[in-house]
Amino acid sequence: MFKTLREDIQTVFAKDPAARSTLEVIFCYPGLHALWFHRLAHLLWRHKLRFLARLLSHLNRFLTGIEIHPGAKIGRRFFIDHGVGVVIGETAEIGDDVLLYQGVVLGGTTLKREKRHPTINKNVVMGTGAVALGAITIGDRARIGAGSVVVKSVPPGATVVGIPGRIAEDHRKPLMDLEHGNLPDPVAEAVRFVLREQDKLEERLRILESASGIASPKDELQEKIMIETVFSQGGGI
Repeated sequence: MFKTLREDIQTVFAKDPAARSTLEVIFCYPGLHALWFHRLAHLLWRHKLRFLARLLSHLNRFLTGIEIHPGAKIGRRFFIDHGVGVVIGETAEIGDDVLLYQGVVLGGTTLKREKRHPTINKNVVMGTGAVALGAITIGDRARIGAGSVVVKSVPPGATVVGIPGRIAEDHRKPLMDLEHGNLPDPVAEAVRFVLREQDKLEERLRILESASGIASPKDELQEKIMIETVFSQGGGI
């Protein structure tokens, strides 16, 4: 047991550069407290002490702002950073070395008493406000961008962004940090592609008009210029 507790504390140091001392980690990290409460609640749940397990998980939510159903299965070296608003459902399964940020939801999509929450495999990172719904699987080393809503299974190593979540790129090497400002934007890429194709068509039209002796009207599409300016920077501010 003490080996597990020590590993949990070391995990905080490994995944949060703000951690300064062991004393600080033990007393000031609600994500760690939520995990420890859950381990006890899950033990009660497995021994059919369901009411006590739910009561302890309710107390856990009151003290930490993190809601983990006692039936959820969580692996080793799991860490919740800035965890207020995190919700993990009853049939959720989380592998080793998973990192969740504030507001992540692992929710269900059916009222049937069956597997209805996500399975999160090893080394997955889910950014702030990310949501995964249903009995889907998020593969090893996948990264889910902040605010993304995932409703379909994600292959290993993929980066998912947007609503609904779209696969932006694949990573072949394990990666635990999630640089939200550098995540690709598939919507912005699509808009930039359409704008490039429109420019090509406009150039061809000007050539045809010139060959036919037709005067080309002056381009007054200021809105198009504004859109091009925004999406040339990646679609964000």
